[in-house]
Amino acid sequence: MTPSKIRSLSLSILALCAASAPVMAAESKWSLAVHGGSGVLESSAMTPEKEKAYRAGLDAALEAGAKVLKSGGSSLDAVETVVRTLEDNPLFNAGKGAVFTAEGKNELDASIMDGATLKAGAVAGVTRTKNPISLARAVMEKSPHVMLTREGADQFSKEQGLEQVDPGYFRTEERWKQLEAWRKDHHAVLDPTHLFGTVGAVALDQAGHIAAATSTGGMTGKRWARVGDTPIIGAGTYARDGVCAVSATGSGEYFIRETAARQVCDRIAWKGEDVQTAADQTMASITKIGGDGGLIAMDSQGRPAFGMNDLGMYRGAISSALPTPRTAIYTKEPSPK
Repeated sequence: MTPSKIRSLSLSILALCAASAPVMAAESKWSLAVHGGSGVLESSAMTPEKEKAYRAGLDAALEAGAKVLKSGGSSLDAVETVVRTLEDNPLFNAGKGAVFTAEGKNELDASIMDGATLKAGAVAGVTRTKNPISLARAVMEKSPHVMLTREGADQFSKEQGLEQVDPGYFRTEERWKQLEAWRKDHHAVLDPTHLFGTVGAVALDQAGHIAAATSTGGMTGKRWARVGDTPIIGAGTYARDGVCAVSATGSGEYFIRETAARQVCDRIAWKGEDVQTAADQTMASITKIGGDGGLIAMDSQGRPAFGMNDLGMYRGAISSALPTPRTAIYTKEPSPK
């Protein structure tokens, strides 16, 4: 081979390597956003200890999800891991620490959706599964259905071998006192620091797939087996590859009426809105009909968005570009990017 041909071959190899480098970098990109409910106090009314505890809880959830994504795990695994972490934290209204119904019971709702396949699973009114989000995923992967409720969901959980707990596991004294206050005055603002308690996560993995998950104990004093938006696909949770993933928190009836989670994605897909605009406009539509709360969203490139019309929202983000957890609580506090 002549020197000129060798030189030409070397240049071709270098060009090929240069061209492949951005692809490799793109494949390693991942992103995660979380929320822990909306309706927080102004900073002047929040004790430093309580604020620190909430931020630590969000940090722990972000780090748990980031560990999954860093190692090449799926967005579905990441959002389940995040929500399980928050369900195990009694500060948040999901899993342990869930609020009580009017009858003094804990009834838990959760849902999860895979943007790659559009498969989804949801449960409502479950009482014995330690981590309802894992039960929602089992419904998605191990049943022909999307949603199971109450006794049927509890039975399915046992059959699938998910960890069962005595209903007393979910009880905390703080939530019980909130129920007692509600019984005295149904219109009292029981806990402004967690007026609309729900937890959720949205994620983009290294393969470019997105997913969303949401979990809640519902509303203090709820009756008649009330179900909010959390387990309703398209209202409280939605994910579609190439478009967006969404998890909502707030006055669920309004999010259902506006099909809030799906609306964010439709605004992106049909109107060409960026993810923050879509989140803000969806919240504006909820405000218009009298609803309160917030949502987190993530577009197909891993850009997070936080929309809210309330006192605030416990929220956070972490990504391959910014691998340190970043959190915010108050409305006036800039949301993580």
